[in-house]
Amino acid sequence: MQTAPHPQHRRQDQTAGGWINGLIGVVIFSGSLPATRIAVQEFAPVFLTVARASIAGIVALCVLLLLRHTCPARHQLLALCIVALGVVIGFPLLTALALQYVTSAHSIVFVGLLPLATAVFAVLRGGERPRPVFWLFSLLGSSLVVGFAVSQGLTASPTGDLLMLLAILVCGLGYAEGARLSRTLGGWQVICWALVLSLPIMLPLSWLTAPSSFAHISLPAWLSLGYVSLFSMLIGFVFWYRGLVQGGIAAVGQLQLLQPFFGLALAVTLLHEQVSVTMIVVTVAVILCVAGARKGTR
Repeated sequence: MQTAPHPQHRRQDQTAGGWINGLIGVVIFSGSLPATRIAVQEFAPVFLTVARASIAGIVALCVLLLLRHTCPARHQLLALCIVALGVVIGFPLLTALALQYVTSAHSIVFVGLLPLATAVFAVLRGGERPRPVFWLFSLLGSSLVVGFAVSQGLTASPTGDLLMLLAILVCGLGYAEGARLSRTLGGWQVICWALVLSLPIMLPLSWLTAPSSFAHISLPAWLSLGYVSLFSMLIGFVFWYRGLVQGGIAAVGQLQLLQPFFGLALAVTLLHEQVSVTMIVVTVAVILCVAGARKGTR
């Protein structure tokens, strides 16, 4: 007779699955800023934001209708609105605006602040309580990122850096709120419903802010719009929210420290941007903090 798996083993398997799903989500998200950097050179930031949300929202609506998924409960609507404001509207719009002032390589380094922002909201909204050593490594990683930004001279583009910091804040809230809601609603359902709730606003704005002609838009810009619409706005969140639920919001959230590494690689290969030795050293140091922070979660 086959015995049931020990509860501890099931928990370990679930945690491992959470880290795998979270890593897949991070890899997908890593292409967001380079793709946005390409797209924003030919699309206006506002149009890019509402267009990507509209495309993803239409796909999400089709998925929900095809699977005949029931509508969320009334008490879940507020949380879905917070998710929509954070990851559907706030982060894409603020990063698109910021990338008019800073390079994608520079903006990607700010993503190192996302784990700390996500962890703070995991405590405030998700009820998690990481150990003090977790906060030590999270603060260390964030300090390295901020220190690098200061060393590059924030006065060079204070607007771009401020927009990126605001983007990180609203994104952390959207991540934590979405993961908390995913415990009862389901990961892919959360992002789909958040996109659908945004659709009545995003779709008309796409029509109002659309350029007079699309004849001048290049293929790389169209491909970038497709990537941020389908992968950054929808597919990546399916893996990401599932990973946060399985492995813990604060713990798996530390995988975001890997995003600058993948993003910098894409910035160099796709955009041919210059990446300094200091930027690489800081990124590697921030990545090393994930190991220490992981030991401080429970």
